[in-house]
Amino acid sequence: MTKRKPPGTTVETWIEAQLREARERGEFDDLPGQGKPLADLEEANDPYWWAKKLLRREGVSALPPALAIRRRVELALERLGELASERAVRELVAALNAEIRRVNSRTAGAAPTTLAPLDEAAVLARWRDLRESPRSGS
Repeated sequence: MTKRKPPGTTVETWIEAQLREARERGEFDDLPGQGKPLADLEEANDPYWWAKKLLRREGVSALPPALAIRRRVELALERLGELASERAVRELVAALNAEIRRVNSRTAGAAPTTLAPLDEAAVLARWRDLRESPRSGS
């Protein structure tokens, strides 16, 4: 139980004394993040900081579906050369095309997307080119 504030002592003085005593007992030693800078300290005062941090931590996209699918396709095509087989490329294209079609069919009342399904033959040709070309820095 917490000690009661002695009469005649200001709250600030009493709290400072409790902090000093706890520090002397070592109660603040080995806390997580000790000696590290506080995260997000440089960010401006944002009333929605907690919601943005939650979205980042949970990996939730705040982008509208039309922009989110464009970003997903862009990232997938950037990593195309990492796929090991034609089958993996075909599966990726099929999954992306299914998502593109889903987003395109549900744009009523939202930002429309002009993204067409990917051409599987073109993506496969690009993948083959990436596989055959010498990698820079190797």
